[in-house]
Amino acid sequence: MNLSLQDPFSVAKEYPDTLNQTLQYGHSVVIQFNNKGDYLASGLSDGTIVIYDLTSNGSIIAILNGHIRPISSISWSSCGRYLLSSSQDWYVILWDLQKVNQEEETITPVIRKIKFDGPIWSSMLNPQEPFEFVASLFEDDPVYVNMKDADEIKIHKLGTTPLNEGDMGKHVTLVVIFTPGGGEFIFSGTSKGWINIFRTKDLKMVHSFKIANSNIKTLMILMNGRKLAVNSSDRIIRQINLPDLANENEEWEFEVEHKYQDVVNKLQWNTVSFNHNAEFLVASTFGQSLQDLYVWETSLGSLIKILEGSPEELIDVKWNYYRCMIGSTGLDSGAVYLWLIKFPQKWSALAPDFVEIEENIEYEEKEDEFDIIDEDLLIKKRLEEEDLSVDITTPETVDARGFDVTLTLFVIPVNYYRNLEDKSVVAN
Repeated sequence: MNLSLQDPFSVAKEYPDTLNQTLQYGHSVVIQFNNKGDYLASGLSDGTIVIYDLTSNGSIIAILNGHIRPISSISWSSCGRYLLSSSQDWYVILWDLQKVNQEEETITPVIRKIKFDGPIWSSMLNPQEPFEFVASLFEDDPVYVNMKDADEIKIHKLGTTPLNEGDMGKHVTLVVIFTPGGGEFIFSGTSKGWINIFRTKDLKMVHSFKIANSNIKTLMILMNGRKLAVNSSDRIIRQINLPDLANENEEWEFEVEHKYQDVVNKLQWNTVSFNHNAEFLVASTFGQSLQDLYVWETSLGSLIKILEGSPEELIDVKWNYYRCMIGSTGLDSGAVYLWLIKFPQKWSALAPDFVEIEENIEYEEKEDEFDIIDEDLLIKKRLEEEDLSVDITTPETVDARGFDVTLTLFVIPVNYYRNLEDKSVVAN
């Protein structure tokens, strides 16, 4: 049912609705925004990683060359300093972005480089520890990796077979993620529609439940850890209310709140993503003739918007929480498309007494509008205004939500005297 018929006020909520910008450098296959939303990392089909600065209209500030095959996933650390990349070339690389664009050739941003026995489906950094990550491997069990010690990297297999499963057929894990916040638990999705939950501190499988009868392609957990979106090959996106995972003494129940699907066209979904508070869910569609992103309102489970404008099928889709932006990659050209909110121009903001009118009206001159002002009073007023000192160098310590941002104010160093070709960094 149309959302506007059920709740006409819901459509006034903010979500990106206009294709505003297109970024093109190579053929992008996967993208990821950092937590502060000021950088966008784009993984290319040739193994290159390009980092865009969104505060300067999408300018390229770094190019990382370390892989030789398409990038399969990108993960940022919470502080924004470290970047984890996985590829079909069997390697996972941890980058220290503090070391990019340095004059000394001996300084390399590659601080860890791990080779596995096959391609990597996906990988994700621990939200609290940038030297720990989980990865799903091609035709193998998912792994948990501790790489704090560069000389002794510890790799632990997590297992794929669910707990108390009657079917003894082989399961393959396609996606694995940490829970947000402290990363206390690990969620993995199998090729037979099961979700396994591991406790991070001892890597023990503590719960398993079946959610579908087909491959689980994407798992997305809300920032507060209360909702889970599951994208599977049965053409259905399931929104699940998560229990309080911190309380392991109670029996966990995973209730499916909404199911999103196109019952008419039977569309397949490529990737899904929540916004910052799970008011909206966005998904990219599968098919050469489809170029749209579908946006649902999660409280009622209703489709509210189909984002159009791209000339090709869209694959990876991510939500930039801080800038209310949706980014997606094109299948054919590899361009990165960015959707934003289009705000109407308010000319009344130019002056406090400026009034917008729908049509021309007859203007009535005020009695004192053109009176001569005493020049001495005017000079005195200007001098008083000049005495006000404005601090433009000290960064804010609290953002609009009231959270302390001093620990996450990492800025990628930029050398303005080097051209674009010199920005590329090669992994040793």
